[in-house]
Amino acid sequence: MERKVATINELKEGSFVLIDEVPCKVISTTRSKPGKHGSAKVRMEAVGIVDGKKRSIVQSADSRIDIPIIEKRNAQIISVADNKASVMDTESFETFDIDVPEEFRGKIQEGMNILYWEVGIKLMKGLT
Repeated sequence: MERKVATINELKEGSFVLIDEVPCKVISTTRSKPGKHGSAKVRMEAVGIVDGKKRSIVQSADSRIDIPIIEKRNAQIISVADNKASVMDTESFETFDIDVPEEFRGKIQEGMNILYWEVGIKLMKGLT
């Protein structure tokens, strides 16, 4: 998985971060003031974009953290079978199979365009 590095203090709500090697979306951050003998701390709550689990970390504000590089791409649905869809990227013409999320089951058809995210794995995120 491609990644870059940033300080935890730079991240805001809506940012993406890797927690335990799982790409997550930040839902809240709180910062404490520096104490007499220590640096400021940041508590971050995030939700995994693959599994939906809530995760939290507490680190010093100047510590470095990995940020996943997420590519948002368009594709066209070639075929649908059960909970799998065969799709083709509209730029590279690469074809691959993707799991259809619960929220899109029964709503997708052949020939529709979709938006998917590539984060080491391919995730369907929206219909266009």
